[in-house]
Amino acid sequence: MMMKKIFQRLQMGSLLLLFGCVFSVSAADKESATARRLAREGYVNIQKEDPSIHVSLMYSRADNFCGVVLYDDLKEAFLHPEAMAALKKAQAYLKQLRPDLSLKVYDAARPMRIQQKMWDKVKHTNKDIYVSNPAHGGGMHNYGMAVDITLCTLKGDTLDMGTKIDYMGMAAHIDHEDRLVSEKKISPKARENRQLLRKVMRHGGFIPLRTEWWHFNKCSRATAKKYYKVIP
Repeated sequence: MMMKKIFQRLQMGSLLLLFGCVFSVSAADKESATARRLAREGYVNIQKEDPSIHVSLMYSRADNFCGVVLYDDLKEAFLHPEAMAALKKAQAYLKQLRPDLSLKVYDAARPMRIQQKMWDKVKHTNKDIYVSNPAHGGGMHNYGMAVDITLCTLKGDTLDMGTKIDYMGMAAHIDHEDRLVSEKKISPKARENRQLLRKVMRHGGFIPLRTEWWHFNKCSRATAKKYYKVIP
């Protein structure tokens, strides 16, 4: 009788182990090949690191300024670990100031091959000033050291920021927001929301970009080139 119970427990243990392996493989299969490669190279999945941060990658859809899907398989947002630590700090500060709000990421680490596809779409157009040329080393996204980001409710509904993310025009610039409000190009509430976003992101250690209210760099281009590697 004792041997029978031992055998039954061994069988149950084997089944549980098998189920665990199958579940792990299934979960891994759901991740894209690009996501697995980024993870192997040491980049951090934002939602795994901080599930309270919302993610909706705009280049995995066609409703972006290029008008095409640029991320063939990537649905997850990744960052360099240093940038991820800064983003968590910004999210925590936002939660202190506004527990009813969250950060929402629209783009993060971007492989250089995607940067090339983006550049090919805009070169020789009036939009090329908004995209870093891969021939010149790309931009901070290509090091995993930048995010395109906004504010949202806990349900994920984005706040009024004056323009949509990826709007390429003066209304997206942050250096003349008072004038934009006076000219009724953005609302006072949109200016207030932008200011809150900059406040929490600066607290985390990010640097805002003058021409895009949604874009924040963790370091300068010179620092990135010196100390970090490009994502191929």
